[in-house]
Amino acid sequence: MENKIIHPEGWKAAKGYSNGILSNNGQLFIGGQIGWTRDQIFENKTFIGQMEQTLSNIVAIVKAAGGEVKNIVRLTWYIKDKREYLNNQKLVGEVYQKIIGKHYPAMSMVVVRDLIEDEALLEIEATALIN
Repeated sequence: MENKIIHPEGWKAAKGYSNGILSNNGQLFIGGQIGWTRDQIFENKTFIGQMEQTLSNIVAIVKAAGGEVKNIVRLTWYIKDKREYLNNQKLVGEVYQKIIGKHYPAMSMVVVRDLIEDEALLEIEATALIN
């Protein structure tokens, strides 16, 4: 059995990458998601708004693979502005719980100089285990 490409229905085609790859053993590897919509449009220009969209994108991919939020086991965050994150931790927590709930997988956060998409303020990779 081959690995399966996961692409939520109705999303604009990914070019040069896959949003998700579901392996034969149920591991779901989610490529770095950013704060654009399924049509690849940045509707929100704020860190919090893009964070909400990014987490929503991750959940959509997990669900497209047949999983749910509790199946997410790892998140790796890449953020461009450490101060923006630190100054908004209360809102970060509120938005995180709105999308992910009180599920806390293993996480890392890395501050980066830039991201490929100029408008992106953060990017998050994820791994989930789909049984």
